[in-house]
Amino acid sequence: MLAALSEFEVWMFLAGLGIFLFGMHMMEESIRVLSGAAFKSLIRRYTGTRLKAMGSGMVSTAILQSSSAVSLMTLAFVGAGIMNLIQAISVMIGAKVGTTATAWIVAIFGFEFNIETFSLPLIGLGGLGIIILAKSPKYVNISRFLVAFGFLFMGLDYMKSSVDDFAAVIDPELFAGYGILTFALAGVILTAVMQSSSATIAIVLTMLFSGVVTFEAGAAMVIGANVGTTVTVLLGSIGGIHTKKQAALSQLSFTVGTAIIALILLPFLVWVVLSAMSFDENLVLGLAMFHTIFNLFGAMLFYPIIPWLAGRAETLIPEKRLHLTRYIHKTSPEVSDAAIEAFRKEVACQLGYTVRYISGLIHPSRNKGEAVLYSDLERYHAEIFEYYTRIISSELNEREASVLERLLRVSRSLMNTLKNMNESTDEFSVMERETHQIFQTAWLSVKKRLDMVAVLAEKVAEGTGDNAGAEFTGRLEQLHEEIEAMDKEYIRMCSKGVNDPSFHKPEVTFLLMVNRIVTQSCRMMIFGMRTLIEAEDDTPNPVE
Repeated sequence: MLAALSEFEVWMFLAGLGIFLFGMHMMEESIRVLSGAAFKSLIRRYTGTRLKAMGSGMVSTAILQSSSAVSLMTLAFVGAGIMNLIQAISVMIGAKVGTTATAWIVAIFGFEFNIETFSLPLIGLGGLGIIILAKSPKYVNISRFLVAFGFLFMGLDYMKSSVDDFAAVIDPELFAGYGILTFALAGVILTAVMQSSSATIAIVLTMLFSGVVTFEAGAAMVIGANVGTTVTVLLGSIGGIHTKKQAALSQLSFTVGTAIIALILLPFLVWVVLSAMSFDENLVLGLAMFHTIFNLFGAMLFYPIIPWLAGRAETLIPEKRLHLTRYIHKTSPEVSDAAIEAFRKEVACQLGYTVRYISGLIHPSRNKGEAVLYSDLERYHAEIFEYYTRIISSELNEREASVLERLLRVSRSLMNTLKNMNESTDEFSVMERETHQIFQTAWLSVKKRLDMVAVLAEKVAEGTGDNAGAEFTGRLEQLHEEIEAMDKEYIRMCSKGVNDPSFHKPEVTFLLMVNRIVTQSCRMMIFGMRTLIEAEDDTPNPVE
């Protein structure tokens, strides 16, 4: 054993592992930047059914090459109320199937071809591209992707070389005394430490290729690696809201459940791959096939019980309801004058929550954990509407009914604004990230307008006070004029952008659509503020 260890090139192995991990990280980052909001939109929008959600998880992970990245993205969407728990579980199950693409890429390109014939040209061309094309962010990231792909397999080649010398003197019987569970646990630990199942699988494939471990032991390590990826998701849910913890628990249940079943059926699955599918002559590709089969098997097994899995998670980690209402839950709707005043104050609170939520979207660094979630605001709006229906069931005079209808229109406009702005999160991210001057100017215009509205809205939401209505009305008219003037200036800027050869024409449409949403949102909030100020004068004072 000591002789074997002396032949093991530790630093070459570690260098190979480090280059592999760096390449994987670099590749994920370049793909994420190149894709922009595409994969976020895919995960957000194509989750209407469990099957679609699983499909979006599979496709996103296969392309992004990271089930952890997709799972963490899913947790973020669950936390923001964009995706429900059943959809999130489906996406994360699909991500487990999608991550098997990495094993196939490594197995085929890393062991079936001469690595140097394509890894060195990729690194060379990519490195030159990063320098020569430095002024173009798009082509720089394409070059970074080429370098990353080359590094991925250069690192694998280093690991192979170091393990080959080790395998030449090692007796595989040394590992015979260790049970399958030991190898599975090794896979869990390796993945948890490196935060990458792809790295673990690359190591296992290298060991299998060199004859250090048997196919069955390698399969057990791959099963363990599948469980190890859950550690990243569990860490991502710490300190999060209940829905993120529920999603993380559900993924843990799925991966552990699949691992237990796969370990029980391991002899049968090994027979299927090696004998029935004839991979006994190519164990490396056989292990990639095994990885795919047991993940597909787990996905099919758990697909019918996803709603039950979500229900169990909700039972074990119950929701701690956030009560946003300040006035309507304290006031009986049967006393109309008091109820209408409480309703007006509640809609004013809704205005405050709306501008704070929007400020959090355009200034993420200001979000320190106390921000209200979109799902909470949806529920809050529903509670306001429910209270409205209880008031109108009472007998109201014409003036009271008019005030109530106008206030309800404000509440609905605010919810519509929230919905539009929440759905524009990806577009805001693109605008903030783009380096072109037109994009930067557009992004500054968006932030300035929303900030201007937010400042005044916060004051209106806090209450106008005695004789302050006229002052706020004047400031609102001035704000409205400034917003309209900035809207026209934005459109003029886009008109000039069409003639700029460095600016792609389809991007003008993108900017104009974002501007339409922002302008409409500002108008609706100004309308809401104006109505709240007018309603205060029209609302009868309740009898103390």
